[in-house]
Amino acid sequence: MSASLIRRRVVVHGMVQGVFFRDTCRREAVRHGVGGWVRNNADGTVEAVFEGQPEGVEAMVAWARQGPPSAQVRQVDTTDEQVEGVTGFDVR
Repeated sequence: MSASLIRRRVVVHGMVQGVFFRDTCRREAVRHGVGGWVRNNADGTVEAVFEGQPEGVEAMVAWARQGPPSAQVRQVDTTDEQVEGVTGFDVR
């Protein structure tokens, strides 16, 4: 694994389920060359992990603060994590 890779977990609060957040997130992650996953949580939040080059991961964190056009993002909690070497991006 390259030392230049980073990994961030985000939990997105607001009106973020049922607005194509996960599918749009997957498309954006692929566009930015970022690995990881995204899922809906039972509490109404969306959680995602982004791993890859810092520029791509930071772009995804910035995207999560906006979400797709129909989303209403209220808050984004971000946590740095240890890189695991994930490839591809999954919707869970």
